[in-house]
Amino acid sequence: MGIRGDVRGWWERARTWGAANPWAVDAGIALLVQAAMTMPFVVPRPPEFEPATWAAYGLTTLTVLPLVWRRRAPVTVLLAIMATSALYKVALEGPGQPLPYTGLVSVYTVALLSPPWKRLVTAGLLLVAVPVSVWLNTRSARELTFSLFVFGAAYVFGRLQDARQLAHRIEAERAAARERARIAREMHDILSHAVSLMIVQAEAGPVAVRAAPERAEAAFEAISETGREAMSQLRQMLGLLRESPDSAESAAPREPQPDLAALPGLVERVRDSGLAVTYTTEGGVRAALPAATGASVYRIVQEALTNVVRHADARTAEVRLSRADGVLSVTVTDDGRGPRGGSGGHGLLGIRERAAAHGGTATTGPGPGGRGFEVRVLLPVPSTAGVGT
Repeated sequence: MGIRGDVRGWWERARTWGAANPWAVDAGIALLVQAAMTMPFVVPRPPEFEPATWAAYGLTTLTVLPLVWRRRAPVTVLLAIMATSALYKVALEGPGQPLPYTGLVSVYTVALLSPPWKRLVTAGLLLVAVPVSVWLNTRSARELTFSLFVFGAAYVFGRLQDARQLAHRIEAERAAARERARIAREMHDILSHAVSLMIVQAEAGPVAVRAAPERAEAAFEAISETGREAMSQLRQMLGLLRESPDSAESAAPREPQPDLAALPGLVERVRDSGLAVTYTTEGGVRAALPAATGASVYRIVQEALTNVVRHADARTAEVRLSRADGVLSVTVTDDGRGPRGGSGGHGLLGIRERAAAHGGTATTGPGPGGRGFEVRVLLPVPSTAGVGT
């Protein structure tokens, strides 16, 4: 596993470097092709053949040289290679090659990078050029069949690579869209929760200053603590957007996302706003819980309590977490005025999206006995058999 990981890491680094230095990659390909085409000049020729000459070798090099520009002008490079190859066959008696290396590379590049009409022109050109080349060489059906096959294979490989790259680009765009949506949900939850609590505390402040100064002081402290907490989480989210994969910051440890361990603090901050909130758990809810699931549960409870503070006109609320048979149940109920018309805005939609992201479900509606409002989320989680609360 370690060796496989090292090889994969080396390969990914090489691909990244190659994408940033295409000229160097093309020069390397040209040198590799030149090395392959040098072999027939190094191996001794049979006595009945003329000895290889430097002129023939120089023309071979001239055939390879256009590959350095293969990405810039694929069709032009192919035409240049065909012209120099024809000159090599007609004007000089040099060693033959087991494969048309330069032609295969250029055809692959045209199939990979060129628009459809250029690919069509190239295909028609090859249907003429390949038989002519075979006629100038051996005039055998065997060579004609082989040449058509290898050039067709190079073209097909180029098209397959283009389709693969397109699929990767589409997947990268979808992943970026999912990440943007996730960050938008996170920032909505952070801001909505913090601002709602701060508004409630600020509105109660003037009344408390006149009636109970000690409560006013606690309200202002709660506003300050809520603001600092929101700023800390926003800095973390913005840091994710600002960092690049190769930056030194990306390697630095990040603060963990809030999870179930942070729920008592969340409930306490909401309680300071004047809402009587109770928090109960049963069934070993924190045992072997994935970090991503814990963070989502925190955000679900945060958003549900934010809705209670902002819209429910409630006096009490209850947060209840239970775990049984591989399912984590998250329930937030209040004694407010109950459900109203409309879809519930982005908050309830975000709750449903978070639940769906973990394969769970979210339901909302009237609380027990038709009183108040209830948000209930069911998430599949690892079993807690043998683990106590």
